[in-house]
Amino acid sequence: MSTATAASPAKAVTRYRLFWPAAVLAVLLVANLAFTPDFFAVHLRDGHLYGSLVDILHFGAPLILVSLGMTLVIATGGIDLSVGSTVAISGALACLHISRSADPGGVGTVLTAVGYALGTALVLGLVNGVLVARAGVQPIIATLILMVAGRGLAQLVTDGQIITVTSEPYKLIGGDYWLTVPFAILLAGLVVLLTALLTRSTALGLLLESVGGNPVASRLVGIRAVRLVGLVYVFSALCAAVAGLMVSSNVSAADGNNAGLWIELDAILAVVLGGTSLNGGRFSIGGTVLGALIIQTLSTTVYTVGIPPETTLVFKAFVVITVCLVQSPAFRARFAGRGARSRHTVRSHPAAPTNREVGE
Repeated sequence: MSTATAASPAKAVTRYRLFWPAAVLAVLLVANLAFTPDFFAVHLRDGHLYGSLVDILHFGAPLILVSLGMTLVIATGGIDLSVGSTVAISGALACLHISRSADPGGVGTVLTAVGYALGTALVLGLVNGVLVARAGVQPIIATLILMVAGRGLAQLVTDGQIITVTSEPYKLIGGDYWLTVPFAILLAGLVVLLTALLTRSTALGLLLESVGGNPVASRLVGIRAVRLVGLVYVFSALCAAVAGLMVSSNVSAADGNNAGLWIELDAILAVVLGGTSLNGGRFSIGGTVLGALIIQTLSTTVYTVGIPPETTLVFKAFVVITVCLVQSPAFRARFAGRGARSRHTVRSHPAAPTNREVGE
């Protein structure tokens, strides 16, 4: 078998969309073994699963949901900077209702609180969708408005204070276990599965990619782009609302100022790391999940290694840049091209003879 033939399967594997995100995630996970020998260990205690891998999935669940909504928005050529504020608003509304209820631990109280949060998110998503799809406002501007105003709204709801609640049913959403696994993992997995089925088993995914890839052609063939664009912003807001319920439930408190702060940037990074282009068009739900897990694993690694807090963001930025370069086909092609030219130069121009060799 020739070298070229042997290299073909390897090249085909590396061209697979999910290869590089999966490879980077695997490298980050294995690297943690150097600092935590039992990093891959999963223990069952009191009917609950514990371990670093479980923690990564647990604490990464809100980011996975936010990134999922962001993926569909970006697929249409848009962006949603308001998801962080939506996270804060949903958690604030739910905790405010529970704290003022006569029966904070009642299932009906929690369901009503969740309904308030999701209903408000639906309205916020509609506002973004109308501004972008109907009014023609640029997505980054339309969602930036809600990003700023929504954070202020969350602080108005909480009156600038941290609202604490004591409710076992509410604690289940983001901080408790079900069937030995954190319920947040199961909930995030269910949303990812339903979204994948809806976008890949029906024509919806192709329509979204058409709108993002070529809006003019989509309109000419009769695709109702306005409705689709409005729909993805509503979906993004709902995903952010569920993530907000998870975050506030996990700590049994709502912080209008810090909840979901800058999660929109992590979500955008997760989408990009997963292989979806910010220009719109083709998207990858599996890649987005891997991208979110990369970011969460990176955060876990930072704490495991003991990197000083003041350099954490710089370290994360360096790793993200490296990952993006590794995933870039143009960068890999250029790097490989330089290596090939260097080897060709060495072979074509042998070393000059030394003075001793000339004398001989």
